[in-house]
Amino acid sequence: MIYIVIAALLVVLDQVVKIMVRSTITLGGSMVLIPDVLGLTYVQNTGAAFSSFHDATAILTVISLVISILLFLAIVLKWVRHPFGRFTLMVLLAGAVGNLIDRAVVGYVTDMIQVLFINFAIFNIADAFVVVGAVLLVIYVIFFWDRCERVHGKREKRKKTK
Repeated sequence: MIYIVIAALLVVLDQVVKIMVRSTITLGGSMVLIPDVLGLTYVQNTGAAFSSFHDATAILTVISLVISILLFLAIVLKWVRHPFGRFTLMVLLAGAVGNLIDRAVVGYVTDMIQVLFINFAIFNIADAFVVVGAVLLVIYVIFFWDRCERVHGKREKRKKTK
């Protein structure tokens, strides 16, 4: 349950930042946070990552909803038993729900974080959660899944038989 609570708090953080950006920066407007390093530029993204699938909000909303439900179930039903595995799913869930709310409520995803020292896509906090969660999940599956899920599963079976 703690994973769902933390995911909800991360979603709140994402949504508060997006609301602040929409209410304080004009569309297309920018502000520098750290000169030559980081800024905020308010853009509306009707597609997916890096503005791919432009104007596909409806289908992306459905996909985000399905993925969010599956991630929620995976955490609650302990499809992944090890805490680190559930942590990765929690971070992914927070990102998926953060962008799902945008798509469902305002019809686009609010992007604002701009890296100034390289030419890179403008993104948001939920996007960062998705990327970090995906990287952690890949690391978990490749390097730890077999050992962690097998060992953790055996411990749970022993607890049930006692």
